Amino acid sequence: MLVAELGDKTQIATLLFAANPETGKLGVFLAAAAALIASSALAVVVGAHIGRWIAPDHLRIMAGLGFVAIGVWVLLT
Repeated sequence: MLVAELGDKTQIATLLFAANPETGKLGVFLAAAAALIASSALAVVVGAHIGRWIAPDHLRIMAGLGFVAIGVWVLLT
């Protein structure tokens, strides 16, 4: 599973920063962890507000259609 997750551009950027011998590895780790925490917190806040206006079932359907659309786009490009 680790190799499949490396496709994410954030993971690749983290890997590249960590590969630099002049870069502190703890700093790279802390920055990557902070970025994940910040993006997750933003997703929770936005999701909580969207959930007030759109039913969870409709959100699930829209998310599923979005993933299918991205998959088709990736296959076609």
